Amino acid sequence: MNAEVLPWAARTKGLVGSIIDSSTSLLQRQTHDIVSFAMGSPAAEAVPSEDFSEIYSSVLANNGAGVFAYGATEGETALRDELLAYLETTPERTSAERLLITSGGMQGLDLAGKLFVDPGDLVIVEAPTYTNGSATLLAYGADIVEAPIDDDGLIVETLPELVQKAGRRPKAIYVIPNFQNPTGTAMSLKRRLLLLALAREWRSIIIDDDPYGMLRFDGRHIPGFRELGGGDPLVFSVRTFSKILAPGLRVGWVDADPAIVEKLIDAKQTMDTCTNVPNQLLSAEFLRRGGLEPHLDRLRREYQKRMRAMQTSLENHFSGVATWTHPQGGFFLWLTFGDNVDTSKLFDVAVQNGVAFIPGRAFSVTGQFGNALRLCFASQTPERTELGISRLAEALKAL
Repeated sequence: MNAEVLPWAARTKGLVGSIIDSSTSLLQRQTHDIVSFAMGSPAAEAVPSEDFSEIYSSVLANNGAGVFAYGATEGETALRDELLAYLETTPERTSAERLLITSGGMQGLDLAGKLFVDPGDLVIVEAPTYTNGSATLLAYGADIVEAPIDDDGLIVETLPELVQKAGRRPKAIYVIPNFQNPTGTAMSLKRRLLLLALAREWRSIIIDDDPYGMLRFDGRHIPGFRELGGGDPLVFSVRTFSKILAPGLRVGWVDADPAIVEKLIDAKQTMDTCTNVPNQLLSAEFLRRGGLEPHLDRLRREYQKRMRAMQTSLENHFSGVATWTHPQGGFFLWLTFGDNVDTSKLFDVAVQNGVAFIPGRAFSVTGQFGNALRLCFASQTPERTELGISRLAEALKAL
C-alpha cells in the first residue's frame, strides 16, 4: 500500500526525527575508528557499572519476582523516599506531592507538551536549543518562536518584542538554564528573575529542563527556577538520572505543583503505566547507600579535566579559525566558524576522517547555525579528544 493513502493523524505533520539520535545508528554502521563527540552521553567509564551489578543482585535477592511486577505510576516508594531525602540536601528540596518519577527526562518534556500545548499555541524556545525538546513541542502542534542566547543564556530582554510581534502571549517557554544543550552556557540570575516575572505576567509555563545542573565544576551556584519560584505552579521542572548515572536507566523525575502532578499521573497511565521498576529500585539503592554525591564529585573533576583538554586542543588547531564557548559545567561546548563553513557538509567529511559531531542546524527549527557545531567533551579521554580535534582540523582542510 502506498503510504500516502494511509489515514494519518494530523499531528504526524509535526513529527520531527532527531538528528542526534539518528547519528548513533549512523556511527554504529561505520567500520573504522571514530572519535565521537556527537552523543550527549556520560563517558562509559563514568558509569558506576560495578556498583550497579552488585546492587542489582541485592535488589533481586530482597524483592524476588516483585521486582518485575507493575509499579505505581507516580514512582516506587523506595526511590521517591530516597530522592526526596537527597534533594533535601540541595537547593532543590521538595515534597512528595510535587514529585513524579518518569521514564527519563524526555518523558517529562513529553508530559509538559501533552498537558500545556494545544495546536497553534505559541511556545518560545532558545536558539539554538535541544533538538528533541523542540521536536516534542512541535509534535503537539506548537507554533515555535526562537529567541537568541549569548554567554549569559537566553536573552530574556528580547522576549517582549518577540511576543508583541507574534501578537499573543506564549503558552510556554522552554529553557535549559544550566550548561545549555548545545552551547554549554548558563542563564544569569538577573535573566532568570526577569523570565519568572514575564511568565507570571503572561501566565506562561516555564518548562525548566535541567539535566546538567548537578554537574557544575567551576563558578558559583546560580539559583534555579525551582528555587527562585518558591513552588510557583508556572514552573514545571524536568530532571533526569541520564547524565549523572546512566542514560540507559531511563529514570527521571518531574517536580511540579501538586495539581499538575495529579494530571501527570493520569497522562502517564496512558503512556507506559509506570517507569521501569528494576531500574527505579537500582537508583533508590544507589541513593540509599550514599553513592550519588561522591559519584558527582568524581564526575565534576573528570569533566572539568576533559573540558580543559578540549579547550587546549581547540586552541592548538582552531585558533583564529573558529570561536567557542567556555562552559562551567555540563557536557557541551559550541564551536562557530565563519559563514563560509557549512558544518552539515563538514560532518560527512569528518566521519570519513574518523571524528563525529552534531551540525548546528540540528538545534534550530528554522535551520539556523549552519556554520556551527556541538561537541561533547564528557565522553572522551583527553588523549582521544586531541586525536578527534586534530582529525576535525584535517577534515576542515579537506572540505
